[in-house]
Amino acid sequence: MTFAEIESALPGQAVTSIEVPFPRIGSGKVREIFDLGDALLLVATDRLSAFDVILPDGIPGKGILLTQMSLWWFAKTSGIIGNHLLPDQEAEFDRRGIAGRDLRLRSMVVRRLRPLPIECVVRGYLAGSGWTSYASSGSICSIPLPAGLRQADRLPEPIFTPTTKAPKGSHDEPIDDAGASAMVGAALYEKVKAVSLALYRFGHDRARDAGMILADTKFEFGTDSAGGLVLIDEVLTPDSSRYWPRDSYEPGRSPPSYDKQFVRDHLLGLSWNQKPPAPRLPRDVVERTREKYLAALRSLTGGGPPIA
Repeated sequence: MTFAEIESALPGQAVTSIEVPFPRIGSGKVREIFDLGDALLLVATDRLSAFDVILPDGIPGKGILLTQMSLWWFAKTSGIIGNHLLPDQEAEFDRRGIAGRDLRLRSMVVRRLRPLPIECVVRGYLAGSGWTSYASSGSICSIPLPAGLRQADRLPEPIFTPTTKAPKGSHDEPIDDAGASAMVGAALYEKVKAVSLALYRFGHDRARDAGMILADTKFEFGTDSAGGLVLIDEVLTPDSSRYWPRDSYEPGRSPPSYDKQFVRDHLLGLSWNQKPPAPRLPRDVVERTREKYLAALRSLTGGGPPIA
């Protein structure tokens, strides 16, 4: 689909719950997982979370944008690693009676795999929790970095900083190479690390050509019955990645981003303790957040200029 076709299909109201005639076997902050027997159905809602709390207001069409961006990146990265998508998505929808334009645009029919118990974070720039860690210790996840770096500086080389997958309601915790290797096995860990870095470099270069900077990102992987490594979940979306516009990038300060940092900044200005229930979002915050997600897809696919 073209960017214009995707944009025209976005709903006016946020879709925060999904009902389909299949058993629900999982529910995350954004995605619902349904059992298709020989495969799984992943559906991205328009829910939005901040500080590990699901907000009462979703972002209309966000799930469609995340799904379509993932599909775009899955196709682009298939030469680096295979992914969990079944080959002909439209045929899978037809065969299984998955109907409705909105549902199809926010859905993926995927293989049944065994997810790895780690999240694979790659950082190419000094931002977020990485900047906080560096400012206090000169390192990120026990990886020493050169002295004198500024916020948002590009790192000498991208670094791999895996985390645990925390139970619902808890925070992921950073782990070092030894800890992650013990969790998944040494040989598989080295492959996960190499593939993650290759994916980041590929994504960074494609984003650069689109007028964007991919500062950091998170990947998830699974293994098939033969032990082969497979890319799963979402890939290089604004929910899993930190994108900045290149034309306003300036080291020494936090650049504007294409993700939900705009919402986090709004919430940090409120007297909220970051525990449920979360406050409602003003309409202008919802609309501007949606435009950031739209702008990311528009820029990557050549549908228009990057955000201001």
